[in-house]
Amino acid sequence: MIETHKFNKEMGILREAYLSAKVIGPQWVDDASHVAIATVVRADIILSWNFRHMVKWDKIRAFNAVNLKLGYPMVTIISPQELISDEEGI
Repeated sequence: MIETHKFNKEMGILREAYLSAKVIGPQWVDDASHVAIATVVRADIILSWNFRHMVKWDKIRAFNAVNLKLGYPMVTIISPQELISDEEGI
């Protein structure tokens, strides 16, 4: 199911925490916003083709380190290929 959410102050604070922790650089503010939104609304997964800044083990760990420090749950970031493989039981 696809849901839409308005960006709010809580999401902005979390986005800035990712940037301050240098999880990703300021030029990738949209990616930080994407993860912040999904985290705040407690999305089950973030599905992304962004292998440079999001679907990377070190980045996922860094996002989750900030989340846990600030009292948010961990996020699951996967590629569409991983989702399809998981659904097929491969």
